[in-house]
Amino acid sequence: MIPKGKLLIIGGHEDKGLEGERPEILNKETHASNFELLGSLMTTETRAHQVIEIIAAASSIPAEMEEMYMAAYKNAGYVKVGILRIDKPEDAHDTERIKRVQYAHCVFFTGGDQKKLVSLIGGSPLMEAIHRKYFNDPHFVVAGTSAGAMSMPAHMLSRGVIEEAIFKSDIEMSAGLGLIEGVIVDTHFIKRGRFGRLAFAVASTPEARIGMGLGEDTAMVISNGNELECHGSGTVVVIDSTDLADTNIEAADAYTPIAMTNLKVHLLTEGRKYFLKERKWEM
Repeated sequence: MIPKGKLLIIGGHEDKGLEGERPEILNKETHASNFELLGSLMTTETRAHQVIEIIAAASSIPAEMEEMYMAAYKNAGYVKVGILRIDKPEDAHDTERIKRVQYAHCVFFTGGDQKKLVSLIGGSPLMEAIHRKYFNDPHFVVAGTSAGAMSMPAHMLSRGVIEEAIFKSDIEMSAGLGLIEGVIVDTHFIKRGRFGRLAFAVASTPEARIGMGLGEDTAMVISNGNELECHGSGTVVVIDSTDLADTNIEAADAYTPIAMTNLKVHLLTEGRKYFLKERKWEM
């Protein structure tokens, strides 16, 4: 089934709330492109009538994250902004929360820990409502940044150590939220040097041979579950392992670095498109 809605995947510009760090969200003046982009995707109605529901379940400091995003969206002209608080799995079964999804124009997932997010809402009635809305409503957008973006595909990078070489134990894959098949998403991609882990992820996951590594201040709009369009000032790195040739992934032990050949790599910038099924891109 081809989804009628759209996905807005953002490369991320906040931290997870680690000790000594404070999560940040850029204000309207420096990050207007994502607000403008989101508004254009949802509906022809004005921002004052667009309903956005924020889910900060991935964050270790959800209240603070909710407050920052609420303020940022309202400063950008969105009036109907709500918080869908999911603190425990039972919350994702609540009929009132599900009803709010049904009336929303956008559900936005913040950053944090993608494993935590999926453990709270994956496979729940709330997530089923998001799926139905995404597949049936052409004006509905599921948006996410950082961990919220990484969790969207069916296959998710749940852990990845960054070293000079890649070892089998460095990467952990798990089930995501299932909004798109055949692709793995990584964020903060260039700044945090995540090429190796995404390359290994797509090379070792037969069901998801395409990797999308988003730089910060960069977003990818996915239409029809197939057409990817890059937006923002940064770069999206697309890694295609479909024609992978020689690799030692199967034979390597825990102490042998992973090698692979014949990966295809595309660099997408503002306005460039990539088509998942066709494995091609256009200027």
